[in-house]
Amino acid sequence: MPEQVDRVRFAAAPTDADTRTAVGTPEPLTADAGPPQRPGPPLLASRLAPPAPPEPLLRRPRLLDRLERGAAGPVTLLLAPAGWGKTTLLSGWARAERAGPAPVWVSVAEGDTTERLWAYLAEALRAAVAGEPGVDPPVPVDPPRPAQLEALAAALAAREHPVLLVLDDLHRVTDGQALAGLEFLLRHADGRLRLVAGARREPPLALHRWRLAGELTVLGPDELAFTADEVADLLVAYGVPVPAEAVPRLAERTAGWPAGLRLATLALGGDPARAVAHVAGDQPDIAAYLRDEVLAPLDPAVCDVLRRSAVAVAVRADLAAAVTGRADAGRLLAEAAREGGFVQQDGGSPPWYRPHPLLADLLRDELAGLPAGELGELHRRAAGWFAAHDRPAEALRHALAAGEWADATELLVTRWPELAPDEPARPVPPAPPEPPAEAVRRDPELALAAAAERAYAGDPVAADALLRRAVGHATDLPAPRRDRFRRLATAVELGLARLAGDHAEVRRAADRLLATAPAPHDDPAEPGTRPDPGGPRRTADADAADADAAAAEPGVRGVEADDVRAVAGAAHGLVALAEGDLREAGGRFSAALVAARRAGRPRVELLCASRSALLEAARGALRTAEERARAALSMPPCQGWSSRLDCGYAYLALALVAWHRDRPAEAAAQLALAGPAGAEPGGAALAALCRAGLLADGGEPAAGLHTLAAARSVAPGPELGAWLTAGEAQLRAAVGDPGGARALLDATGDDSTDPALALVSARLWLRAGDARAAERALPDWTGPGAAGWPLPVRLGAGLLDAALAGAAGDGRRAGRLLEETLALAEPDGCRRVFTRAEPGVRDLLAAHLDSGTAYWATVSDLVRGVDASGADGAPDGPARALDEPLTERELTILRYLQSILTNVEIAAELSLSVNTVKTHVRNVYRKLDATRRREAVRRARELRLI
Repeated sequence: MPEQVDRVRFAAAPTDADTRTAVGTPEPLTADAGPPQRPGPPLLASRLAPPAPPEPLLRRPRLLDRLERGAAGPVTLLLAPAGWGKTTLLSGWARAERAGPAPVWVSVAEGDTTERLWAYLAEALRAAVAGEPGVDPPVPVDPPRPAQLEALAAALAAREHPVLLVLDDLHRVTDGQALAGLEFLLRHADGRLRLVAGARREPPLALHRWRLAGELTVLGPDELAFTADEVADLLVAYGVPVPAEAVPRLAERTAGWPAGLRLATLALGGDPARAVAHVAGDQPDIAAYLRDEVLAPLDPAVCDVLRRSAVAVAVRADLAAAVTGRADAGRLLAEAAREGGFVQQDGGSPPWYRPHPLLADLLRDELAGLPAGELGELHRRAAGWFAAHDRPAEALRHALAAGEWADATELLVTRWPELAPDEPARPVPPAPPEPPAEAVRRDPELALAAAAERAYAGDPVAADALLRRAVGHATDLPAPRRDRFRRLATAVELGLARLAGDHAEVRRAADRLLATAPAPHDDPAEPGTRPDPGGPRRTADADAADADAAAAEPGVRGVEADDVRAVAGAAHGLVALAEGDLREAGGRFSAALVAARRAGRPRVELLCASRSALLEAARGALRTAEERARAALSMPPCQGWSSRLDCGYAYLALALVAWHRDRPAEAAAQLALAGPAGAEPGGAALAALCRAGLLADGGEPAAGLHTLAAARSVAPGPELGAWLTAGEAQLRAAVGDPGGARALLDATGDDSTDPALALVSARLWLRAGDARAAERALPDWTGPGAAGWPLPVRLGAGLLDAALAGAAGDGRRAGRLLEETLALAEPDGCRRVFTRAEPGVRDLLAAHLDSGTAYWATVSDLVRGVDASGADGAPDGPARALDEPLTERELTILRYLQSILTNVEIAAELSLSVNTVKTHVRNVYRKLDATRRREAVRRARELRLI
C-alpha cells in the first residue's frame, strides 16, 4: 500500500465557496427508475469529495494500513467521539493513490432526510459506476423501491472492482430506514460494495451479522489515539520544541486524543518544555471544546453523574450511586463508556470507570464551584465507601477533603500499613485542605495523616512539611500515645525515603520501624529483644524468625507486630530487588508476605506476592510463580486502575513463565501488560531477557541484542548482570558472531564463577568444535550447589552434558542424563531450554523416544516443538505470527471459545456484558486473522495460546 497521510482536523464546516459549488440536480436513470421525480435542491460538491487534510502533514501508516485491510471486507467503522481524527484519517486514506478506482465520498449533514441522503448516495454511486464497461444500472434518487435496489445490486455485483463508499459523520443518520437500502446493497452486491464510515456512535445498521461472520472492522479511540512516538512526530511537524522526556507526559495527559494534542500544542507558548507540565482540561480552549463537543451532546443526567463522580479519580457503579445518590448511576456510566474515548472502562468485574484526563480536569474544576457543604458531603460519602471497601488511601484523602478530622486520624492509626507509597499517582491528586492549627495541636496524628496522604499521592515536599508540623506538636503526648506516634511517624519517614529512592535511608527507616514493634511475649520488652537501628543490618532469616514469634502472640500486640514486620520487610525487599540481590529480596518478601496475610493487609500482601512471583519465575519455579501471580491479580487492590505497578510485576512473572514454557505469543501479551514494572531496575533486567528472547525468536536478533546491551549497561547487581551478559553472548553466537560472544565473556573476568556464564562458555567451545574444552567449562549441574541455580541454567547444563556424551558415543550415559534433565523440567513445564537448544538435541530427543522414557508424551511434544522452531531456534510462527498480542482478557475469552458456550453464556460466566464479550471476540478474530470461531481456535492451538 502506498504511504499515506493523516492529520489533525478541526474545521469541518464548508466554506462559502463550497456551498456555491454544486453538482446539480439529481435525475433518475433509465425507465426502470419509476415515474419522474421532482427536482430537488442542488447537491453540494463539498459533500461528495473528501476534504483537503489541513497542514501540517503527519504520516500514520499503521492506521491507514488498518483501513486498507478493513476495506477488503464489507464494513469498516471508525467509531469515536469528537476530535479523534476520524474525518482526517478517512480523507487521507480516500485521497491516496491506489491500483483500483478511488473511493466515493459522502459527508452526512445534520438534519439530512431520507430523501436528501439518498440523493447524495445516488450521485456518489452514479459517479462510481460511470464508465464501467457494460454497466448502466438504475441509481435511485428518492428512497428506493425493492426492484431498483435489486437492479443496482446486480449491476454492482457485475463490476470488476468493488466500489468503496465512504460515509463521514454517519452518526447523524438516526432513522434506520434511511440506511435499509444501503444495507440491502451491502448484503447482495456480492462483495462489490464496501462501506467505510466514520461516526460518533454505532449507526442503525444490522452490524451483528457482520460481527458474527468476522467481517466487521472497527477502529475505536484506543486505535485512533496517538502513540508516544506519534506525539513526538506531531510536535516536530508543528515545530514545537519539546524535550524527549516531556513527550510521554504530554501523551499521558491527552491520552493520545488528537484534538487535545492540537489544542495543547497551541497552548504551550514560548516555553513548551515547562508548559507541558501544566497542560490541563480547565485551560480555556480545551475546556470550551470539551463543553461544546463532548458534554453538550450527552444526556444531562449522564453529565451530572460524571461531574459528581469526579470527586473520585475512578468509580464503580456502586461508588457512583453512593456519591451521587442516584440508583441509575451505574447504567449512566456504562452508557457514557459505550460512547468511548472520554469515559474509560477497565474491563473488570464489576468495572471501574474514569474520565479522560483532560475531561477529569474540567469536571473537577466545575465540581469546585459547588457550595462548600455540598462538595464536602460528596467527599464524605466517598470516604465512607472507600473505607468500607478496603481502600484506605482513597478514604483518607476524601476524609481530609471533607474535614472529617477524627475519621482521618482513625484511618491512619488503624490502616497505616496500607498507606505506604508504592507508585506515585499520575497526575498527583489535588491536595486536600490542611488541617487547622488548633486541630493539629489537639491531635498531632492528624497532621501525620495528612502527611501520609501526600506521601501516598507522590507529593514528598508537602508530606515532609506536614510531618515536621506533626512532630513539633507531639512532644507532650503521654507515653502510650507517644510510642504509637513514633511508629506512625517512622512509617511516614519510610514512605518518604522510598519516594526519594534513597536505599540507605530506606534500610535505616525500616530498621527504626522494626524497633517500634511490640516485643513478642514480653511486656515491657526486655533489653536486646528489639533491633538496634544503629547496629548491623538485619537479615531476611531474622525477619522470618521474628514473624514466627509474632504468630504466637495473641490479640492486638500480635497484629501490630505483624504490621511492622510486613511493612519493614517489604521495604527491605524492594531495596534488595532494586539492587539486584534476588536471594535477599526473595527472603524478605516471603517473610513479609506471611506477616501481611496474618495481619489482613491486602495491599502489602499484593506488593509482596507480585514480586515474589517474579522472583520465583526468574529462578524457574514456574508453577509456584504462576500460582502466586494469578492469586495477586485476583486481589481486590488490582481492580480498577490502582496498584498498576504491583499488578505489573504479576504480569511480568506470567510473561517469564510463558516464555520458559515456549509460549511466545502469550509471553508477549503478558509482557505488554507489565507496564511500569518493566521499567524498574530489577524488573527491567528480567523484562529485557524476556523481550530480547521474543525478538530473537521472531526474527529480530539485532533488536534483541540492542535490548540486552542496553539493560546490561544499567543492570543492578552481579547476578542480573551475569544473566544479561550470558543472554547477549548466547544470542551473538546464534547470529554468527562467536568472537564477539567470547569477547563479551572474557570482559567479565572468570566466567566459571557464575553458572549461566559458564554454561554459555561451554556452548561456545562446543560450537568451535572443542568438546574437551566444553566439558571442562561445563558447570557441575548435579552437585549440591546446583540446587540454588535458576532452573533453566541447570536444565541447559544437563542438556549440554547429554549432548556431549552422545557426541562422544556414550549413548547410555546420554540417555541417563537426558532422563534426569527431563525429570527436573517436568514439574514446572519448562520447554524453551529444549526447543531452543543446540541442533543435536533434537536427534538426542528423538533417539530417547525409541530407547524408552518415563516422559514419552513430553519428549514427543518437545521433538515437534524443536521441528517447529527450526534447527537454530528461530520459529516460523508463534513469536511473530501475531502483529498485535492478545490481552489477558482476550486470552480468557479465547479459552471459552473452545467450548460450546454462546457469547451470552460466556458473558454470564465472566460477569461481563454481552457487548463486551462481542468486542473481545472481534479483537480475537482480528488478531488471529480468523473469521469464525472454529478457525480462531485452530489458529490459537497452532500458536500454543490454548
